[in-house]
Amino acid sequence: MNNSSDFYELGIAPNILSALDKLGFKIPTPIQKKSIPSAIEGKDLIGIAQTGTGKTLAFGIPMIQSSLKGKNGLVVLPTRELALQVQEVLHKIGTQFGLRTALLIGGEAIFRQIQALKRDPQIIIGTPGRIIDHLNQKTLKLNSVSILVLDEADRMLDMGFAPQLKIILSAVPRERQTMLFSATMPEDIITIARKYMKTPTRIEIAPPGTTVEKVTHELFFLDRHDKPRLLEKILFEYKGSVLVFSRTKHGARKITTNIRGMGYSAAEIHSNRSLLQRREALEGFKNGKYRVLVATDIAARGIDVKGIELVLNFDLPSTAEDYVHRIGRTARAGGVGHAISFATPDERSDVKAIERLIRVTLPLSKLPELPPARKSDKIPETIERSNRGRRPSSRFSSSGQGARRSFGPPGQGERKRFPHRNW
Repeated sequence: MNNSSDFYELGIAPNILSALDKLGFKIPTPIQKKSIPSAIEGKDLIGIAQTGTGKTLAFGIPMIQSSLKGKNGLVVLPTRELALQVQEVLHKIGTQFGLRTALLIGGEAIFRQIQALKRDPQIIIGTPGRIIDHLNQKTLKLNSVSILVLDEADRMLDMGFAPQLKIILSAVPRERQTMLFSATMPEDIITIARKYMKTPTRIEIAPPGTTVEKVTHELFFLDRHDKPRLLEKILFEYKGSVLVFSRTKHGARKITTNIRGMGYSAAEIHSNRSLLQRREALEGFKNGKYRVLVATDIAARGIDVKGIELVLNFDLPSTAEDYVHRIGRTARAGGVGHAISFATPDERSDVKAIERLIRVTLPLSKLPELPPARKSDKIPETIERSNRGRRPSSRFSSSGQGARRSFGPPGQGERKRFPHRNW
């Protein structure tokens, strides 16, 4: 039973090992294998790993084990979807031990959250804004927190949560264990580590910009008005589940309408949707009710769905780093997947920024013959202008030595897509 490749040599308590085994967790991922022993020993740590590598169990297992010793924990995450995801994982493992948790997120009745807090939860999971709401209303005290986890810390800073994080960090005891997990390591993260952590162990599974191992990439240059027609062509060729990314919520709504007009089931996730609508969309995508899920970057790190065949960037992301997070939704947990990106001719510099960051040249494919345009395909000019206006050019750059390419005449540097198909 003792095998260096499984969970049995990481210092995990026997009962938790048994629970993991029953749930089908057999072999730890690299971030889990390197993080769990240090976390169980109570050390501060910084875990750097790309999305989809199993960071939730990397901190979740040590937190559950500590809770059985009477220690309380707090997990802070940037989005409701991520918080729900972590809650689900912790509940799945900890329920047989009587683990009590409280989920503090926006979009849910605060009264129910207050009731959950009154039950003296061992682990609290929440987003910064709602945690601050409870602190302000005196319905939450953090003076008993022994373990603090900041998950997707870079994303929280990107979303402007730095002031809320400072309040939370000042509200928890100075004597605590702090674990910080992030896909990238910007300077702001280093600042937090220096100020709020005690000689943290740094565990880096892959350098920033590293994409999931078994995802393949593909790029199309095309005019804006051709995007819906190419999307229709691709949805016909791919038969599995597809995650489509739009830069704006207005664009996501329009794309969803177009896809439904093509005869495919589709749902949307963005900030204009209520928590109930977002949960229904995600659950429907998981169980096959919706074949296509259209999302803004609010979902780039909040969707943990195995078996997504294709991630399609209908719009390029606002930052090169977000490309990594988006395509990390496919090829999860060692699986395989494909990522297709649409780019307009004026976005070549943005493509180069992505290539520099991921150190990969995105294979350029020739535009196939497209189906006839539909009346519903037209994307309003106001939306496109809004998209461009939202792109912070200073953010969309990346340092690092990556493969550069020149974009010559059609056909130059291209590879043929799906050689077994007649396009």
